[in-house]
Amino acid sequence: MGDDSNSSFSEYPPEVIALINDTRYFGRMNDPVSSSYLKGPCGDDMEFYLVIYKDKITEIKYYTEGCHATQACAAMVAKLAEGKTIKEALSLSAGEVITRLKGLPKDHLHCSILSVSTLYRAIADYLLKD
Repeated sequence: MGDDSNSSFSEYPPEVIALINDTRYFGRMNDPVSSSYLKGPCGDDMEFYLVIYKDKITEIKYYTEGCHATQACAAMVAKLAEGKTIKEALSLSAGEVITRLKGLPKDHLHCSILSVSTLYRAIADYLLKD
């Protein structure tokens, strides 16, 4: 994953570091039901891949080579969205991601917006296929 000169792992609590290192949510899917790609204003790219069954997100993956903050936000969004209905996932907010991460540096708050926006775009991709 990406290198980040402005943010180090030491800024995050152990549970956030564990989430970043958890490969359950990290990676690309070969055959997702929907997917999305966004490039943030900071230059970090983010991808989300979803498997949705009976209106529920049954599998979710993200991919980024961005900074630690981008990785942490994407991992938190994936964790929060897994198992949720489409409607529940659409209620996730950047503010909730920031609150759950405890320690996201102020100059990286935009990473939470990128993560939620990329999830929303993957959900829109799904909804537009129906």
